[in-house]
Amino acid sequence: MELPTRIIPNPHLLQSDDLLKHIMETTVYPREPQVLKELRDATAKDPRSPMAADPHASQFMSMLLKMMNPKRTIEIGVYTGYSLLATAISTPPDAKITAIDTNREFYEIGLPVIQKAGIGHKIEFIESEALPVLDELLKKEANEGSYDFAYVDADKLNYWNYHERLMKLVKVGGIIVYDNTLWGGSVAADPATVGHRGGAVTQSTIQFNKSIAADPRVDISLAPLGDGITVCRRIY
Repeated sequence: MELPTRIIPNPHLLQSDDLLKHIMETTVYPREPQVLKELRDATAKDPRSPMAADPHASQFMSMLLKMMNPKRTIEIGVYTGYSLLATAISTPPDAKITAIDTNREFYEIGLPVIQKAGIGHKIEFIESEALPVLDELLKKEANEGSYDFAYVDADKLNYWNYHERLMKLVKVGGIIVYDNTLWGGSVAADPATVGHRGGAVTQSTIQFNKSIAADPRVDISLAPLGDGITVCRRIY
């Protein structure tokens, strides 16, 4: 799998390494559950580890989930499962998570830790492109408006396509979180400094950010955590 290039190699957008270190060492790592630390350590051995969800953003998302108490969630883009595990340990015992990714081998890197955590029963992992799975879910009328929460961290070029489908699957009042919506800061960079592949993702991300800001169906907040996360609340 090709990892698109970004302007800033570090997935964090903070320009001060010392400030980032302070945040991580004082508020993130001390409160990180042991199973998440184990999964983060296992992921670090993989050369594609920069694709992993950011612990700082995941901490924010976990608190959001605990306030929501969601029973049905969708995750698009799993990789080794850090954000998936964070979701699973932050939701009720009877919660169900539909997790979609094109590569089960990556998921299996984190699977032993997920099983160790005792929350594997919550997860239905589907190895597939996301759009066909979402379209299949929408064929069943009972699925419309039945999901409380969705997290998207997959093919950035399809973010708007995911959004249109999730707006039917997630209930009114439900939350959708999109990761990497600042794409290493490249959304505000000189286009001449962005490579071809990275440029395509950058332009798609810029357009997505404009489209989501103009979407009257959602309340939004783009938080500069990790690589940028956009939190949407469906209002109708």
